[in-house]
Amino acid sequence: MVGGGTRIQLCGRLVVRIAGSRVETALPGRQGRLAFAFLTLARHRVVTRSMLADALWPDEKPGLLDTALNAMLSKLRKAIHPATLEGRSELRLQLPDAWVDVEAALEAIHRAEAAVARGAWQDAWGPSRVALHIARRGFSPCEAAPWVEEQRLTLAEIEHRALECIAESSLSLGRAEHDSALRSGRDLIRLAPFRESGYRLMMRALAAEGNVAEALRVYEGLRVRLREELGAPPSTETLLLHRSLLG
Repeated sequence: MVGGGTRIQLCGRLVVRIAGSRVETALPGRQGRLAFAFLTLARHRVVTRSMLADALWPDEKPGLLDTALNAMLSKLRKAIHPATLEGRSELRLQLPDAWVDVEAALEAIHRAEAAVARGAWQDAWGPSRVALHIARRGFSPCEAAPWVEEQRLTLAEIEHRALECIAESSLSLGRAEHDSALRSGRDLIRLAPFRESGYRLMMRALAAEGNVAEALRVYEGLRVRLREELGAPPSTETLLLHRSLLG
């Protein structure tokens, strides 16, 4: 059985610690590392051989596909012992009691958002930072495959949500944390320029510092961007915030 010393880091540099031992260097080359990452992400469901083949070779399959797949899976099973890869035509990676960073980021952002929803600002701070730290490391930067891109989009969304939670918490924790709210708002605008929450958070943070004019300039920048690039006005929530600043 795999013990509590099993930790998998898929974001940033791949790190695989199984039952307390580092094994990422034992994985069978690039395809083995990709296969392990794919199977780890899908470990709560069955993966067929064809699904795995599509994940590893999205554009062009090798000539002797079954032979290549069998050889890679055999080496992978040896590398990850005492973890197990069960099945032949249908595969399932067994990593009991494992900590996986992508899963940890999802769990952390859910906890952070739940804390924000109930106004527990201190409780939101730690999980928000955990989710942000993991998401920002990125996923398989040198690889190109549909499932890799999908995972990157998931992590980008976690990063945006974590920034929102950090900014909300910072604004509510008091003046000493307003700089953190401003930084988070700026990061959101840079990363997701059409996500209005970043502009609203910056406007609120600037207004809390007494810089209402700067807050209004942020709104104007958003209004012009939406008009010129999308032909749309700001959302009702943003308009209401703008009116409150004018008032």
